[in-house]
Amino acid sequence: MKTILTIIALTISVTFSHAQEAKNGQTIMVTINKITNNNGHVLLSLNTEDTFMKGQGIQSIKSKIVDGKIVATFKNVEPGTYAIIALHDENDNNTMDFDTNGMPKESYGTSGNTLEFAPPQFNSSKFNVSQEDLEMTIIF
Repeated sequence: MKTILTIIALTISVTFSHAQEAKNGQTIMVTINKITNNNGHVLLSLNTEDTFMKGQGIQSIKSKIVDGKIVATFKNVEPGTYAIIALHDENDNNTMDFDTNGMPKESYGTSGNTLEFAPPQFNSSKFNVSQEDLEMTIIF
């Protein structure tokens, strides 16, 4: 009987230790409020300095808008320096649309929440991931 109890205890212990090991890196939970409408989706891209504004980040999320808000989570993010770009893709064409004068037609924001009259810059959008999970709000 003691042997069976020991085997059960070891099985439970191994099962829980594997469940805890499944998390590699940190999570970054991003909230965007006050989105102008529920049309389309919000596209989010987690970037390093090398991938910033170059089309494809290291992780991407397409989030449905509900009541003018989204909450999206990047998972298994290793420690380092990153920046997030978010785009309200109102027409669901998976790209930012521009007016003929070059100004964006769709709302966007970055993790730095800087309002510049120029393309976003990595240095003003960057943040560090260490050993803790992060929560942030991006403003359009």
